[in-house]
Amino acid sequence: MSHPMQKVQIHGIQHRAPSAKVKKLWVVRWNVDGRACSKAFATSNEANRYRSLLVAAQHKLERFDRASGEPESWRPRAAPTQVHAWCRRWIAEQWNEWQPRTRTSAMESLARFVPLLVADGAPPPPDALRKHLVCTFPPGAEIDPLDECEAWLARWCLTLEDLNRNRLGEVDRRLGMGDAGQVLSPSSASRFRKVARACVRRAVELDVLGADPWPPAPKGRSRRKAARVRRGVDVRRLPDPVTMVRVMEAIPSHQPASRMYQVMVAVMYYGGLRPSEVIMLRPSALRLPDEGWGRIDVVEADISFDEPGEPKTGERSVPIPEVLVRMLREWIATEADRRARAAVQDSH
Repeated sequence: MSHPMQKVQIHGIQHRAPSAKVKKLWVVRWNVDGRACSKAFATSNEANRYRSLLVAAQHKLERFDRASGEPESWRPRAAPTQVHAWCRRWIAEQWNEWQPRTRTSAMESLARFVPLLVADGAPPPPDALRKHLVCTFPPGAEIDPLDECEAWLARWCLTLEDLNRNRLGEVDRRLGMGDAGQVLSPSSASRFRKVARACVRRAVELDVLGADPWPPAPKGRSRRKAARVRRGVDVRRLPDPVTMVRVMEAIPSHQPASRMYQVMVAVMYYGGLRPSEVIMLRPSALRLPDEGWGRIDVVEADISFDEPGEPKTGERSVPIPEVLVRMLREWIATEADRRARAAVQDSH
């Protein structure tokens, strides 16, 4: 009996006539999906043993590799992949699809995750380990195997096969704690856990791991909220409009992104939008007349790593004053001109 999707036929052992060129006289022959395969041995015992192994694999319904003709389970296994090496591979795989902010966040999360997965008895990690990981995560980064941090990782970092639910359960708990042992905010802890788990889950999807070793989240964690002390807002501490105008005027600098940050602050101040709503704001959601007040249709917000979702308080329409209308019109025109120039340069 063969694998249901294959036709495997194992023939008898052929004994070849001896000659000066032929040293191995005993030949095992078989066919995989019509493709003839053979392997020669010096003795009949070796040939019989090999044929018996082929027959046993066939009876177990194992799949045979068409290239080698042998059962796929006989392939030599690759050396176990250490967690820090897998993180680098996963980041490289996702890099081109991520926005800069997502890249930074993912590298920060994994730089916290990797040092938690070390062998028992490992000495304390080098002080600069987290910085080293962030610097060596991006694709194409130069990695010096003699570097103190890299040598420590190569010696003590666990492999993917070492991961199990008990170990990752402890890691999951520690990802919710800061360097000084303090409890992190739910949003930060969730971000670190989500990135680390996505990295491990990718190994499962690519059959590097047989099953997802990450334990499910404790029941009710998503419903728990950090204890907060309700305090009223002291309006006397808020900046007055004149001060806010001066603040926004001081934001632009020699940095190209500073103008973008100025516009984002203006939208939050004049429109009352949350940062997560400003990040996902699209030109199609803006109503910018030549004169008078405009409008912003708040229809989505960033809920996790550039993932759009519903705004916290639902969709709404926000009126905006003329000063913000002018600022947004100028910003859109400037961006359109910049992209046009970049397209021309790329074409040359």
